[in-house]
Amino acid sequence: MTDTPAPELVASCWTSAGDVAPLQSPETSPVHIAERLEAIASTGWSGFGLAHDDLAAARATLGFPALRSLIDDAGLRHVEVELLTDWWDESLTHLWRPQIDLLLEAAEALGARFIKVGTTIGEPLDNLDFLVEPLRRLTAEAALRGTRIALEPMPFSMVGTVPAAAGLMRKVDMPGCGLVVDYWHVFRAGTTLDELASSLDANQIFGVELNDADAEIRGSLFEDTRDNRRLCGQGDQDVAGFIKTMISIGFNGPWGVEILSEEHRAIPVQKALRVAYETSLACFRESQL
Repeated sequence: MTDTPAPELVASCWTSAGDVAPLQSPETSPVHIAERLEAIASTGWSGFGLAHDDLAAARATLGFPALRSLIDDAGLRHVEVELLTDWWDESLTHLWRPQIDLLLEAAEALGARFIKVGTTIGEPLDNLDFLVEPLRRLTAEAALRGTRIALEPMPFSMVGTVPAAAGLMRKVDMPGCGLVVDYWHVFRAGTTLDELASSLDANQIFGVELNDADAEIRGSLFEDTRDNRRLCGQGDQDVAGFIKTMISIGFNGPWGVEILSEEHRAIPVQKALRVAYETSLACFRESQL
């Protein structure tokens, strides 16, 4: 029997960021970018992600061309950049326009597969039509820079579920606009794997992020996703079943792994990356049984 090739795994930005968390100000990793890339490459990953503030710091210090050289030297094939919000609100253009300009520049210079965008924290909305035209504008602008726009639905945001986001993508109807499907946001939104399979089209899936969690939510949904995620296969969710479902829809990687937790942030980055990689691979092996 022929062995199944190992999946290409991408260390999503927080997986390699060390002791920093979303909504800190700034969201800048304390780990030097060169050390971070070396740790990512040496632990088996095929790619990585960087958040806006880390990109701003990299541009201001070594510059994007030098960063691209480090990425190429490390043999990393996949780059992701994130996260833009408020992009639909013209009254806040003065805030988000500089952010998208930086993300577009980074995506072009580093060869990023997509720019990840989100929506405001709050209750999910039933009517998402007001996002269609802003997404079309962002997508057209991204295409000029050789990249795409990937919306990540989150249960504590305006676009709260993957089925709702998939419906929005059908209205946007542009090949350069798709979704990032984060497993934590799937199960915490109450979306079943059957609902996921029936709502998504393969061409809508630009990225997938793997992780795990306990059955019970601790704190708010945002606090739980920031502080209490578990390594793949170490919680109560069906990570192997999720992998099988995404493959059945037609997704074939590369697969992001996004581990966010107080425990993960406390571990030295190289060790944290190694255990995140190994536990993720174990779930792929389980999915093939």
